[in-house]
Amino acid sequence: MMGKDSDMRPGDGDPSPLIVGALLGLKDAVVTWISRARQIVIRGFALFSIVFLLLWIAAFLYGSFYYSYMPKAVFSTPVHYHYRTDCESPASFLCSYPVANISLMRNSKHVLTFGQAYQMSLQLDMPDSPTNQELGMFMIKTTCFSREGGQVASSARSARQLLFASSSRFSMLRYRSELLRSLGTLLFFPAFLTGVSEQKQMLEVELFSDYTDDPYLPSASAIIEILSSKVQIYSSQLYVHAHFTGIRYLLFNFPLLSAVVGISSNFFFLSLLFVLSYVKLLFKEDWAPVQLRTDGGQNNHQEDESDAAEGTAEMVGPFLMTPQN
Repeated sequence: MMGKDSDMRPGDGDPSPLIVGALLGLKDAVVTWISRARQIVIRGFALFSIVFLLLWIAAFLYGSFYYSYMPKAVFSTPVHYHYRTDCESPASFLCSYPVANISLMRNSKHVLTFGQAYQMSLQLDMPDSPTNQELGMFMIKTTCFSREGGQVASSARSARQLLFASSSRFSMLRYRSELLRSLGTLLFFPAFLTGVSEQKQMLEVELFSDYTDDPYLPSASAIIEILSSKVQIYSSQLYVHAHFTGIRYLLFNFPLLSAVVGISSNFFFLSLLFVLSYVKLLFKEDWAPVQLRTDGGQNNHQEDESDAAEGTAEMVGPFLMTPQN
């Protein structure tokens, strides 16, 4: 019995090696899976970063193009009139027509874009007073000047000038009979009494219907003159509207669709450029070892030829010795 016990080796019938092998195999599988998952995550993050960067560049290019190509659609500014009061005659206090000087520049930049057609209109807030009703028709003259002070354009020109450049702008209050004004006053009496509403009319006068700024002589200011010294005005506002055509019309009226098309086009071209650059880089990496091996073979061949030449010189050297030697 003791001999049989001594013949038995330790570990026979023990399942420990099988468990250890299974654990090692499981460990290798987990390590392999983790390494593959890590590679997938790294590649996915790199791809997401590249796509995000290309989208950001595409959006930036479209925004830069839109900002530089699209002019301001609407420009408005208040108009403040002034009179000359240095009259020689004591009977009259107002010596001139109401005149307003308006700047067409913002932050040292011209408001009007070269080559773009604009519509200029003047909005007048006038009281419905007997003086304005008796005033009848009055003319409004507008003249644009450059920064150097030269006259660029005028909306009230003389008859000697060309027909397409000549225009006169008139305006007047809307006619309302005495009965209609009395009924309106009685109807809106509480609003008039509390100050919620006022007895006034809003007039809009078109100064220029299709004004295009000259690139060689851009407009920097405009002089608006109302050719009537008796006109009564609460406030006034100048509006400049741009008439877009072509690409500008699409960009302004369909901004979302234009943004999608523009950013998508930029992203497509940037992606194509990136793919071509990456393929070119891969081809360079594939050809680089072949060139190195070729250069190495040529160098080895040259070294072999130089070694052979040196051996030949050593073998021939003793036979070329002179008798003195």
